Order: sequence, then C-alpha cells, then structure tokens
Amino acid sequence: MKITQADFVASYSDLKQLPKLRLPEIAFAGRSNVGKSSLINRLLNRKNLARTSGTPGKTRQLNYLLINESMHFVDLPGYGFAKVSRDERARWQKLIEAYMTENEALKAVVSLIDVRHGPTELDMELLEWLTHLRMPTLIVATKIDKLKQAQLARAKKHITNIVGKLPVDGPIYFSSITGAGKNELLHSLDSYLER
Repeated sequence: MKITQADFVASYSDLKQLPKLRLPEIAFAGRSNVGKSSLINRLLNRKNLARTSGTPGKTRQLNYLLINESMHFVDLPGYGFAKVSRDERARWQKLIEAYMTENEALKAVVSLIDVRHGPTELDMELLEWLTHLRMPTLIVATKIDKLKQAQLARAKKHITNIVGKLPVDGPIYFSSITGAGKNELLHSLDSYLER
C-alpha cells in the first residue's frame, strides 16, 4: 500500500453519525499511551493528523481519517489507565463494542501492544473478544526503539509465546521514531483490504 493522500474526516461519538459512504475501514486499538496516534502519523508521513498527547486517553471518540480517497483508518479510544470517570470509560466501551459488532465496513483491527510490557490483561481481553467475533486482527508491538537489542530479543520471544496461541496475525515490531516495521505493516494492511 502506498499512501498518497490522508485527511482528517471527523470524530464521532455515536454510530448514527458515521459517514454515509461506507468505505473499507481498518481500526487501530490499544491501551492508552501505547503510541497509537504516533504509529498512524508515521504510516501517513504526517506529524499531527492523528492527535498525539502526553496525556493518556486523549482519543475519546472514533476518529476517522480518509486514506487515498478509498478507505478509512479509524483511531479508537485507548483503554486502560486514562484518568477519566467510570461513566466516561463505560461510554467508550459501549461505543467500541457497537462499532466492532455492527460495522460491515470494518476489514481488520490493528491491536497495538507496548513491546516493553508485552500483552497486558486488558490487551488479552481485547484479543480474546476479537477472536470471539472472528475479526481479522493484526498484532503490532510498538516502541521497539526504547529497548536495547538484548532486551528486544527477550521481549519478542515473550510476546510471540503469548500471541502465538491466538488466531491472529503478527506480531509486527514497530517504531514510530525510526519507521522500523512500517513497510511490513502497510503490506499487511493491503492484504486485509484485498480479502
């Protein structure tokens, strides 16, 4: 996949607001502060199209990005330790569940995990739920630039042992800083769109 055009469309807090023209969608999911927006920006060769923040939980809606005028990337609200109310967190969860289960345009979910921590309990809950939905899922381990070679080798072994038991694709090891894993990830996204 070669990305030649990327534009922010809108943020939606209700499925009824979604674009009427339903193009194929790839959703990006992950814990707060896993580097989701940074990864999307790196894929698009843009600095701030997907909103990044030092404050976990900045993404609070479904953020739609139009790619090559033929598909959407959807930046989902992060889950985990974001400092938000229980009601707000429950609202996000309901929105994401409805989005995943009632969306025929969704072709795959890219599930991001922080390479330094491996899959957390919340990551595993998401992966098991996506497996239950039979949703094509690609694991991407982010922030590989934060580890030394020996640490990265151990982290890769740990992650592969855990996610290797699930019917998911990957893991792809990615750095938003260096761009490592970018071409492999774009190629994988292409394959989901062709299915």
